[in-house]
Amino acid sequence: MYNRTKWLDKVVDADTGELIQEGTDQSAGNFNKMENGITDASVAAAILLIAAGELQQQTTIERHIVNLTNSARYPFNNSAQTVKLAITRDTTDYTVDVDIQDHFGNVGEVRIFDKQLNGFKVQFEGSAESATIILRIQGGM
Repeated sequence: MYNRTKWLDKVVDADTGELIQEGTDQSAGNFNKMENGITDASVAAAILLIAAGELQQQTTIERHIVNLTNSARYPFNNSAQTVKLAITRDTTDYTVDVDIQDHFGNVGEVRIFDKQLNGFKVQFEGSAESATIILRIQGGM
């Protein structure tokens, strides 16, 4: 942590020349301490900007609307579809939030599987003929 220097002016009585206040020493030691503090603050600001950028990447949400159809009869289901990510991830540690926007029949559970860096598969497990699913992908970067 930077310890600031309280800078004081040298004050001399104009009439008598008497020293009223000793000024702060304007030495290389004091100026270099100030330079080091400025450098430390600049490095800290750069680190914060990098961290903020990484945080923004982690909180950016990629959104997809997927129309799934199923032509198989219950208990079978062929609604699986591959979703390609717009942004390739660094890890498969991303989350996929699911909302069912519309459906014709019983959708059941929506399953996300076979996650890869550039996409995943989605499928509903019920007997519905079709479903429109909203997917929100976050993280993995």
